Amino acid sequence: MGSSRGGENRLRIIHAIEDQPRNTNQLSEDLDLNYKTVEHHLERLVDHGVLLANGDEYGTMYFLSDRLEANLDVLDEVVAAAEIDVGNEDAAR
Repeated sequence: MGSSRGGENRLRIIHAIEDQPRNTNQLSEDLDLNYKTVEHHLERLVDHGVLLANGDEYGTMYFLSDRLEANLDVLDEVVAAAEIDVGNEDAAR
């Protein structure tokens, strides 16, 4: 997930949502990413069970799935081992 630019953006999205659940527009603004780009990554992350979506359309809020929350330490180890910069000082807990 982290070897491409898309993977880095997905990691940034995950870490932002870990800090606080957000909607697509909030993520787009907070991460300085195109709305459609964020929307695309959110769809993939939900499809793969990494995130959960709650709400309708524009107001949909995104949360970490229980499965991801239980494995955040593993994700952080992979990110650190791959030396991926997600632009988040809290990425290494």
